[in-house]
Amino acid sequence: MNKDSIYRTNVIGASEVGVANSIDMDKNVIHKTNSFYWDTKGNDYLGAIVLPFYGAFVSEEKHQLFGDVSGKKMLEIGCGNGQSLQYQGDRKASELWGMDISEKQIEKAMQHLTSCGLSAKLVCSPMEEECGIPKDYFDFVYSVYAIGWTTDLEGTFRRIASYLKKDGVFIFSWSHPIHKCVVAENNMLAFKKCYFDESWYSVALDDGELTLSDRKLSTYVNALAKAGFVIEQMIEESDDEIIQSRDSGFARKAKMLPVTFVIKARKL
Repeated sequence: MNKDSIYRTNVIGASEVGVANSIDMDKNVIHKTNSFYWDTKGNDYLGAIVLPFYGAFVSEEKHQLFGDVSGKKMLEIGCGNGQSLQYQGDRKASELWGMDISEKQIEKAMQHLTSCGLSAKLVCSPMEEECGIPKDYFDFVYSVYAIGWTTDLEGTFRRIASYLKKDGVFIFSWSHPIHKCVVAENNMLAFKKCYFDESWYSVALDDGELTLSDRKLSTYVNALAKAGFVIEQMIEESDDEIIQSRDSGFARKAKMLPVTFVIKARKL
């Protein structure tokens, strides 16, 4: 994996990449647009964010949100190329399950895990929809930079809660909404987008297109509460050691404001 990919994906946002155009929210169109991009261009341009990284400048190695996963049943939402599932398999998780909207990503994940001597049950489906994943079954459900693509946040969180056992843990990361509002210009940080604007927009990337929405942190927190989760930990600070290893405008921005957030929540 190109090490720059964990930083590149974090710049997806109306104020950061390409030309952004507001659009009407039609979930079927959004699913089609985004799955086509990940089928054809996603890995080449955006690469993949995979554990032990949660995104730019935040790592599982430092924060230890999972703890000991040996013997645990794991489901990844947005499993991509399977490298995060491999990370859990190498740590002796008992069952690996993955879901992704892209058929090509599912194929890559299966090939990768097989080459690593690991088995997994992989499902191609939007995260919002019923797809045969067992209920009250998993010890952990997690998502590394995928939850933000959902067209129905509250419904997705309710569905994830249904997959988990009582006291099961849900961990996810996404681009911090403040980061999406601020750009670096002339050695200064400037607001270019309203933090409260959650409208859907399309972004042109590398002759392709993605569609997304930048949600407020409170939107995520309230949706978790409605789905029956209690938040145990939230991380928005960047890891100093990772920042110091990077000499870029993005790293300098990360010293001033959060660019990634991670939430660990437990099903009540």
